[in-house]
This record gives sequence, structure tokens and C-alpha cells, in this order.
Amino acid sequence: MPDYRVYHSLVGATTPSQLTLDAAESHHLVNVNRARVGDPVIAFDGHGREWLTTLAGAAKRAAILHVVSCRSAPPRAAAITLAQALPKGPAMDAIVRKATEIGVARLVPLTTARTQVHLDDDRSDRKHEKWATAALEAAKQCGNPWLPTLDPVTAASAFFTTPGDQDLKLIASLHHGARPLHAILAARRAASPGQPLRRAAWAVGPEGDFTPEEMAHALAAGFHPVSLGPLVLRCETAAIYALSILSYELAAS
Repeated sequence: MPDYRVYHSLVGATTPSQLTLDAAESHHLVNVNRARVGDPVIAFDGHGREWLTTLAGAAKRAAILHVVSCRSAPPRAAAITLAQALPKGPAMDAIVRKATEIGVARLVPLTTARTQVHLDDDRSDRKHEKWATAALEAAKQCGNPWLPTLDPVTAASAFFTTPGDQDLKLIASLHHGARPLHAILAARRAASPGQPLRRAAWAVGPEGDFTPEEMAHALAAGFHPVSLGPLVLRCETAAIYALSILSYELAAS
């Protein structure tokens, strides 16, 4: 596989003879990665479509790719939604990157009663752009042809009410009654034999966990409270730990 990967948001089903990259992608390909004319490059649109190309024009703000062929990546084995309460500092950037590498289909940044990060409209827009960039960089680095859908910052209560069409809804919990993830998955398989899990939502709260009221709201919406063991994990650790297990289980089911 070529070392160079770039993003191109081509709309439509046609296969063009050439692609012109925007200024940011051109700069990264030509200036940062130092690609030269004739080098092989894979372009992708974030929706599973990839173009095998060669660099035909190395303009630093409008690089041109000659399209050799087009291919469609296999669909995701499972569509996982991560609803993540906003952590302090740069942790959300890392969560977005790692979740993209794992192959999460949708990311929902949450505000909760115990969230210590509060964003006005301008800051929320800037953060959203930063997270989208982090997801794109991660997809390029790991070769993921699918970019996750990135929702706007959403109140936890609103997400619990409308989490989307899911086969299984899970919420990390330090509250009494939470069960191990493997036990919940085993119970689901026993209750629905022959019906593979294809869509799952995983909600992770802030430091200090969801409040009892938020947890009650989630339970009423059909979320299963999950324990990740006897240790209290940081939210970014909890997210990646559970996503890794869930991705494996859904791919194997």
C-alpha cells in the first residue's frame, strides 16, 4: 500500500480521471510528506470509497492526482456509536483519534451535570472542527476508509432519549447493579440466538460518573449499566477499553 493517503470529499458516483486536492491536503502531501510527481497516493472520501492515484501535479495549494482506479471498501462489520462526556484538557482529541482507529461509526460529545467543560457556540464550533481534523488525521494514519459521523455537542438527556437505531445500548457505570460487559454480551447472545449484533451504543460519563438522575434516564431508555472491573478508570481509558472489546465482539458475532 502506498505510504501517502489523502482525503477528498468528492460527491457523486462517477470515477473522475483526476482529483484536485484542497489547500490543506495539498500542503500536507507536498510540503509535509514531501511527495513528488509520480508517487502513488491513495485518496479516500471517508465513506468507504478509495482511489488509487499517482501525483500528477505537486502544486502546494492545489495538488493534482491522476486516477488509476477506484474501489469500494467492505462495509463496516458493525456500527458503534460512542457517546462521550466532555473531559477536561486534550483528552477528547485523543479519544476521537483512538475511536477512529478502532472504527467507530459515530461520535457524540456529551454535556452532563458533572461535565466541567462548558462551551459557548463559538468554542463548540471550533472544538467540533478540531475533533473532525483529529478524526481525519487518524483515518489517514491507520488506513481507515470510513470517517465517523461527528455529532454536535449534545446534552446527555437528549442522547438517551434518541440514541438512534441500536441492537444494544450500554452505559459505563460505577453505580450499584452494573454488570460486566462480557456478561451482558453473553446474555444478549442467549436471548437472541442467530441474530448478530450490528449496531451498538456505548455511553461514557465524566470524571465522577453520570448522576443518579442521568443514570435513571438512561435505564428508562433501555441502556444496560456496565462495570469495567474493580478499578476506577479515567474516562478516556474506559472509552477505549470498552470500544476495543465491543468492536471485537461485534465483528465476531
